[in-house]
Amino acid sequence: MALPKANRLKSRKDFQAVFREGIRRHGFYLTLRALRPSNLKKPSVDAAEHIALSTDSVDLVPTRIGISISTKVSKRAVIRNRLKRQISAALHQLLPKLSPGWRLVVVVKPTAAESECVTQQFLQELEQLLAQTEVLNGHS
Repeated sequence: MALPKANRLKSRKDFQAVFREGIRRHGFYLTLRALRPSNLKKPSVDAAEHIALSTDSVDLVPTRIGISISTKVSKRAVIRNRLKRQISAALHQLLPKLSPGWRLVVVVKPTAAESECVTQQFLQELEQLLAQTEVLNGHS
């Protein structure tokens, strides 16, 4: 199942920002790059006002996710597309648990194509990586 349009990271500029400024967490099949909600960084006149503004505006911005899969993973587009669909399905299941406002890029490693990985394994690893980066609500 594909990610809703509101949750997709599309522009090259967004991807570059996540790669440049985001934090990195590595798993066996995937690498997660995560960029904190940007409007929490902006200075405000009053600290209490800032907290009130940032919590309201962050809730309106959904977490946006991009999936990056290189030809180094597999030369065959069929395999790359299958992996992308499996990761997208796993992310779709995790969407309700994600904190709003984050920008995430999931980078697929060549190990994902070598082992016949299933969506459940991706789901498990993604959940672990998202908890490490504190993107999950409750950071399970």
